[in-house]
Amino acid sequence: MNLEDRAGIFKALGDPTRLLIIESLCRGELCVCKIIPLTGKSQPTVSAHLKVLHGAGLVRFRKEGLSIYYRLADEGIKELLADSKRIRQKQVKEWMLAK
Repeated sequence: MNLEDRAGIFKALGDPTRLLIIESLCRGELCVCKIIPLTGKSQPTVSAHLKVLHGAGLVRFRKEGLSIYYRLADEGIKELLADSKRIRQKQVKEWMLAK
């Protein structure tokens, strides 16, 4: 995987709505009909965000009748999110101690 591909992962995660979708999928597979109310966004907007996440290789989907279900493409995504939270908490803690 080259740098452009890797940068695409972080670019896809750089949007708060997409990050919320990914964090929701960390708990398990979800139907688009359940993702929409979690985000407070319209169906077309959520679909566009899911398309970006899928294009970055972060999510996979399956169709069941008229419903589409999304899941994380790799469990390592959970670790990436946990690491990002840990890094941010450390930064905030250091900032507070420096005051």
